[in-house]
Amino acid sequence: MIGLNKELEQRKDNPVKVGLVGCGQMGIDVVATTSKMNGLKICIVADIDQQRARSAYQLGRIEGVVVKADTAAEADQAVADGKLVYTTDYRVVTDMQSLNVMLEATGVPEIGARAALRSAQHGQHLAMMNVETDITVGPLLNWYAKKKGVLYAMAAGDEPAACKELYDFAISCGFTIVAAGKGKNNPLDRYAKPTDDNWAREAARRGLGPNMLIEFIDGSKTMIEMACTSNATGLVPDVRGMHGPVTHREILNKTFALKEHGGIINKIGVVDYGIGGVHPGVFIIVTTDHPRLHQALVYRDMGNGPYYTLFRPYHLCSIEVPLTCAMLAIRTQANMEPLDRLVSEVFAVAKQDLKPGDQLDGIGGSTFYSLIDTYECAKNERLLPIGLAKHARLIRAVRKDTPITYDDVTLYEPSTVLDLRRLQDQWISGDIDGGDLVFTIDRLLTN
Repeated sequence: MIGLNKELEQRKDNPVKVGLVGCGQMGIDVVATTSKMNGLKICIVADIDQQRARSAYQLGRIEGVVVKADTAAEADQAVADGKLVYTTDYRVVTDMQSLNVMLEATGVPEIGARAALRSAQHGQHLAMMNVETDITVGPLLNWYAKKKGVLYAMAAGDEPAACKELYDFAISCGFTIVAAGKGKNNPLDRYAKPTDDNWAREAARRGLGPNMLIEFIDGSKTMIEMACTSNATGLVPDVRGMHGPVTHREILNKTFALKEHGGIINKIGVVDYGIGGVHPGVFIIVTTDHPRLHQALVYRDMGNGPYYTLFRPYHLCSIEVPLTCAMLAIRTQANMEPLDRLVSEVFAVAKQDLKPGDQLDGIGGSTFYSLIDTYECAKNERLLPIGLAKHARLIRAVRKDTPITYDDVTLYEPSTVLDLRRLQDQWISGDIDGGDLVFTIDRLLTN
């Protein structure tokens, strides 16, 4: 992002116009960040909670006349008149003609998928804070966006994009990537539920929804974030669920080393996470087979090798997000996008004994937690992706700590994200060609 500050300065009189879908804690942080920036403006905020959408500008300390819009045409006219707009319908944002970028921040796979498709159809670039959608149908959304002449990018500041920043640097320098990872800050409790009194109180103290907090506590968010990193880089989980050792930044290169060198990993090129003194940073462990470079790294106080730590001690989720929007609109460049296939899958595991007739309640809920494995392994075992799990109904019993499979449930329909996932699996397998795929996706939006 070198030089982006100058490019934003040059856009002071013609700012990048961004529409925000989803205005929870992080969405409001985004609005607040843009109040201090040059060359970029949040023009419209959409949220199902009307008061939250309307108050976003006040909380973000952006002054102006705030009006509600019920159609894209109304919103476009209000923006042309210099007004700040809010709405309760994400489609008002995605269908606008005056926006450069749609920023999706709901965390809901179904809404994320729908919003991404509609914004691409209407010529808006896609900036995705919604990692849950990305790990489910990100490759297809990215492909579809390009077919429509726009770009898809994961938002800067979250751990996946922060990891990708280090990854790109390391690859550019010719290093071999050993491992990429993040620090987990919250305690790990696989069985935590949003209905637990202690977690409900903690969520209220932090200003979070209970399900969002549980997504962090039960480990689901870590699995999701590292799957996103995997799907953008080709790095894989070393073992199901990753290792997640207790470690700290000074010994990361010893922890995430091959077992024959005293570490914990079985192979080169993995994603993982550390508990302890790593948060809020992200890391890349690298190596090189060039003796001169080994010597140079020793001279630069990187240690004696053979593994070296590249460490970013912060990730400013939501605060860095507008930089992705700026890159998309000004440079027509995505800072992070998925590959044309899934490398890793995050699947549902029963958080309690489940019986026929039980309904799964979604990520960060009471019925399942999440684990990561390779896409091929998950496909072979028919494991249920978490992005498709909400509202699925059990047709046979599943014991606690047992992975839930497609064969255990009836999936909720109609569902855009489910339709897209089926298409994506066919596309990855080569069972459907590009022309048919565009036509089919376009048709989804008209139904």
